[in-house]
Amino acid sequence: MSKRVALHNLGCKVNAYELDKIAGNLKAKGYEIVPFSSGADAYVVNTCTVTHIADRKSRQMLHRAKKNHPEALVVAIGCYVDTDPAGVAMDPSIDLALSNSEKEGLPEVLDTYFGFTADSGKNRAAGVCDPVSLYRSRTRAYVKVQDGCNLFCSYCVIPYARGRSRSFSREQIMEEVRMLASDGVREVVLTGIHLSSFGLDDSGEKDRKNALARLVHDIDQTEGIGRIRLGSLEPRMVTERLVDALASAKKLCPHFHLSLQSGCDSVLKRMRRRYTTEDFAKSVALLRNAFDNPALTSDLITGFPGESEREFEECRRFVDAMDFYETHVFPFSARKGTAAFDMEGQLSAAEKAARSDILIRLSNEKALRYRTRFLNSDVNVLFEERAMIAKKKCIVGHTERYIRVACGPGEASSGEIKTVRPSLFLDQETLFARPERS
Repeated sequence: MSKRVALHNLGCKVNAYELDKIAGNLKAKGYEIVPFSSGADAYVVNTCTVTHIADRKSRQMLHRAKKNHPEALVVAIGCYVDTDPAGVAMDPSIDLALSNSEKEGLPEVLDTYFGFTADSGKNRAAGVCDPVSLYRSRTRAYVKVQDGCNLFCSYCVIPYARGRSRSFSREQIMEEVRMLASDGVREVVLTGIHLSSFGLDDSGEKDRKNALARLVHDIDQTEGIGRIRLGSLEPRMVTERLVDALASAKKLCPHFHLSLQSGCDSVLKRMRRRYTTEDFAKSVALLRNAFDNPALTSDLITGFPGESEREFEECRRFVDAMDFYETHVFPFSARKGTAAFDMEGQLSAAEKAARSDILIRLSNEKALRYRTRFLNSDVNVLFEERAMIAKKKCIVGHTERYIRVACGPGEASSGEIKTVRPSLFLDQETLFARPERS
């Protein structure tokens, strides 16, 4: 009899990729994947630890699973397990825990727990799953090309959870991309814990500094893939050489995420970021010179220890000048084990929240203004799924610049890349294209 497994993901795109891969391998072994809200024999939470709020959400999901289903097996996997093993071991809601280095073996761990052998149950010896079962959507898929980070910024606990930077081989990545293309995936998103480090380790790349651009060009030649999108890039890695190489790829989306963290040089120095605002601005200029109206997004941390009102205002002015499409704003979260945890000048939660609100409002204004540029203009949309928006049935997708666009449900099909002309907003984040009338 098949066992039912419920999965819940927290955190980044790398986490999402890894849990999708685990789900596929569970299916290949005969397990039934069910919603986290339904009855299951095992509940698995892929945890995140980037902030103390992420830790709390991880614990809440684990506790909820055990409270609602006390007879079920509750499994914690991922970053929270790595950074707080003592807390995990003492938590009565957690029956099993697997670190990041162990979690890929979850199917075999569950086999042992439930007493399955290689030939007991449907497809239980099937091994690696078919890519069909890897992804929730067949239109877009994440492809993990790198893991770990060597930077050890003063606020960040992720290098302790993920380890040193390491790249996957080009052959392994391209095999996965080709499998996805054969399954109907139209867009691949290259992701990693520190994507800009791809190929810089001993991964067999001859030209290590140009490894990411070469990978993009290989995928650019892959039949069936219509778009390539990049995850977060390190600002100092955005050089003229890299940008020129990326600009020659026909399928690369002009959508780039540069992790800023602060727009003030003195704060960046305390954060142990390895660039200045001048360096960052040069990288932004390179992208804007090479690509037509690119969508540039970023991350910001507010209320870093010692951040004065002058430093915050300096940051706000710089962010305003960069004119990002969107900015993801996070109040500083002190992570035990990092240098910033014991820094002097810790700000109150209220101060951090107030500064976050200012930058979030600025981001919302910028995002609305950027989306408005594309009203009454032809845009190419990869349509993905049906949805109800503003009480209207739609089919929804994204442009190359990751602007959300909707049409009537009969105007496009999932997986289709179609040129449309949006003429109004359905809501603050969604443009709507009326059907063409002959």
